[in-house]
This record gives sequence, C-alpha cells and structure tokens, in this order.
Amino acid sequence: MLAVLRHRTYRHLLAAQVVALAGTGLATVALSLLAYDLAGTDASAVLGTALALKMTAYIGIAPVIGTLADRVPRRALLVASDLIRAAAALALPFVTQVWQIYALILLLQAASAAFTPTFQATIPDVLPDERDYTRALSLSRLAYDLENLCSPALAAGLLTFLSSERLFAGTALGFLASAALVLSVVLPRPRPVERVGGLWAKASFGTRLVLATPRLRALLALDLAVAAGGAMVLVNTVVLVRDTLGRSAGDVSLALGAYGAGSMLVALLLPRVLDRIRERAVMLPAAFALTAVLALLALAPALGPPSGPSAARPGPATADWAWPALLAAWLLLGAAGSAVLTPAGRIVRRSARAADLPAVFAARFSLSHGCWLLAYPLAGWTAARAGLTASAAVLTGVALLAALTAVRLWPRTGPDALEHVHPELAPDHPHLAGADRRHAHDFRIDSLHSRGVTARPASGRNAA
Repeated sequence: MLAVLRHRTYRHLLAAQVVALAGTGLATVALSLLAYDLAGTDASAVLGTALALKMTAYIGIAPVIGTLADRVPRRALLVASDLIRAAAALALPFVTQVWQIYALILLLQAASAAFTPTFQATIPDVLPDERDYTRALSLSRLAYDLENLCSPALAAGLLTFLSSERLFAGTALGFLASAALVLSVVLPRPRPVERVGGLWAKASFGTRLVLATPRLRALLALDLAVAAGGAMVLVNTVVLVRDTLGRSAGDVSLALGAYGAGSMLVALLLPRVLDRIRERAVMLPAAFALTAVLALLALAPALGPPSGPSAARPGPATADWAWPALLAAWLLLGAAGSAVLTPAGRIVRRSARAADLPAVFAARFSLSHGCWLLAYPLAGWTAARAGLTASAAVLTGVALLAALTAVRLWPRTGPDALEHVHPELAPDHPHLAGADRRHAHDFRIDSLHSRGVTARPASGRNAA
C-alpha cells in the first residue's frame, strides 16, 4: 500500500493533510479549555454551539466553494484555506467573549469546508490509476483515524510544559506547514466548466448530480448508516463507560481507541480486497453488519435502564463480560464504518466527469455532514431522555432503513454505456461530433445528461 508514496505530489499532499489534521486535533482540545475558561459550567453549551456552527459551515459553504473550484487554481485555494485557518487559530487565544469564539470557529470551519473537498477532488487527477487511488483512499482514512487517536495524547503531552493558549500556536503551525507542503508541488489545473443559471443553480449542481445518480444516492444512504453507528460511539461512550459500566475516565479513551483501531485495520486491508471484488459487495454488507452491532447493543442487558448518577451499577457478573463486549462492539462499528467510507471516493470518481469532481466532492462533503448533524442530536437526546437502550434502538432503526434504501437504490448489475438520444441539441453541437442524435457512451449525469434523458442499455456490464 505504501508504494503509492513514490508519487512525490501525492506524498506532499498526504503530508499536508496529516499535519493539518494534527493541528485540528490540537485546536479541539485547546478550544475545550478556552470554553471552560470563558464560560465555566456553561462550557458544554459553548462547545455544542461551536460544533453546530462547524456542521453549518460544512453543509452550507462547501457547495458554494464547489462552484469556484473549477475557476480558481487548486493550489491557491488550498493554500488560502490553510492561511485563513492559521489566522483564526492564532486569534483564538485573544478572545474575551463567547461570541468571538463562535465567529472565529465559523471562519475556521468555513476554510476547512473549502479545503477538504478541493483536496479530495485533486487526488484523482494526481493518481489516475485506480489501484493507486484506492491505496490513497486507505491512507487518507488512516490519517483521519490516527488524528482521532493521537491528537488527544499529543495535546496532553504538550500541556505538561505548555499553557493551553500555546496549543493554538501548534494548530497554526500545522496549517502553515500544510500550506508550505501544498506550495512545494505543482497541481493539475482545474478544467473550466460552463454551467447555465445563477449562483444557486451553479452551487446546487453537485447536489443535483448526486441525487440524480443511483449509486451516489445509495452512497448517501450508507453515509447515514455510518453516522448512526458513529454517533452511538462518539456521543454515548462516556456515559456507557463511566455511568453504566462504572469504569475509569481512562477507559473512555480505550473504548474510543477500539473504534479507531477497527477503522484502521479495515483501511489497511481494503486495497487488496478491492483488487478482487467490487465496492458494492463490500459496502452494503458492512452497512448491515453495523446495523447488527447496534441491534445487539439495543438488546444488551448491560445497557439497562436510563443511566445517570443514581442508576445502579452493574453487578460483577455483568461487568465481567460487558467491558470486553463493549470494546468488541466498538471495534466492529469502526471496522464497518471504514468499510463503507474508505471506498466511497472510488464511487464518486466513477460517477462524474473529471471536470465535475470538485462540485460532486463538495456536495457529498456537505450532504454526508448533514447525516452526522441528524445523528448526533438523535443519539444524545434519546439517551438523555429514554436511556442508552432506547438510543441504540433508534439508531438501529435509522441504520437499517438506510442500509435497505442503499440496496434498493444501488442496482446489482447495469450498463456502463447507455444508448440515448438528444432531441434538444442542434446537429452541429460538439457533443454530437462524429455521432448521430442517438448514440452510446459512458453515461454520467452532467449538464447535457440529466435524469430525464431517454436512454437504454448499450451493454450489460456490471455497473457496481
């Protein structure tokens, strides 16, 4: 898998992603401490609002950036995003009001909403070979998981001899290093695309393309299934470990580490698997496996009644098996989520023209975070009001519905090329050069091929 690092441009881009992610992880810890310094016992509300702003930026800004990605040099856009994030991180230690935190977080996350989809859309051009691209997706997944696992430990180590304000300086250094690494390589030029309509039509193009393509709609449903499993882990782990199982704070990190370890293990194994079988045969079973784990959690007696300070602690017999069972469940949820998310880029790449990839990656970035925005409060509110069993049951229902929807939307077989007709085009239109009005080619939704195009198969090859 590491052979892909022979590509200098990709190697520098991956390093840029890693150091930027490390900076983001440090910022998360430092922001928590800053919120506590400013708001005291209301720090949770401040952080909750900050995370909501993060999701709002991701959902609202990414599609707009997608309209610019084919007109602005990618290197300039990536570097500008890093510089804006560095400036926002450097300004955070100087805030004195909670609203200032919100403004800077919105700025920082808006820049991230510009950086990430642009980065994702650049990698397919840097690595045109599908095997190389698959390995790049796995390395990217590993980078995200390592950031989740290592950033808290790195922050804890730095806090032994640095003040919490200095962590923001570490964040800024990460973004500046990312910008320098991007500047050190030459990136492919974006392909200009002329699209009709105003700003809204152009900003919504990627979303419309996703919703018009069956396997991309299926991918969105799978994103919702992963969000349901991830929300159970990220929202409810602390309550499960501390209150329900009565274990130490350090065990919370172990449980989250098991989730990350499962994700990394699958990311390492997937390139070889995808050399032999198609994505559909991996991703759909993984979604149902995730659903099964959530269902077992909903039925587990260890979750018991609504938890809280007054809830009874589990007895010795329950505790003997509950803790390893929880670690195994979190490992499986991480593995299943990674099996869905890691190959997703291959599906996006296959479903759009190269010129449309920035818009499509931006749209998927936005829509997938919309799934998390739904799953996070659903997991938290049901756990707080009805208990962890109810939370697991509700999330099981969401994941099952999403997995079944994905199966229905993603056909097992179908044509790669469709024979279709363009009655709306003039005979001398460039698209019809050397062809009749009725012709066949690799069919992807774009400005000339909408969901309403009259089409029939020209071949019977596997479309998965």
